[in-house]
Amino acid sequence: MNHAASPRRSLQAPAESPVSATKTLIRAAHMRIRRATVEHTFGTLRAWMGATHFKTRTLEKVRTEMSLHVLAYNLKRVIAILGVRPLMAAMRA
Repeated sequence: MNHAASPRRSLQAPAESPVSATKTLIRAAHMRIRRATVEHTFGTLRAWMGATHFKTRTLEKVRTEMSLHVLAYNLKRVIAILGVRPLMAAMRA
C-alpha cells in the first residue's frame, strides 16, 4: 500500500470566510425584520380566528374563510393608516 500517492484529507472544517460570515449576519437581520412584520400579521389573524382551528372543513371552504380573515385585516389596516373618509372616497372613485 503506497501512502505517498494518496492525497491527505483534513477532518477539520475550513474557517468561514468573512464574506460568508457577513451574509449570515445579513440573513439573521432580515429574519428579525420578517418576524416583526410578516409573522405579526399571521399572529393577529390566528388570534382573531381563536388561535387554533378553522371553523370550516374542506380546502375550498378553509380558503374562503382565510380570505375573509385577510380581507378584514387589510381593511382594518387601511382604515388605521388612511382613515375612513379617504378610504370611502377611494372606493367611490
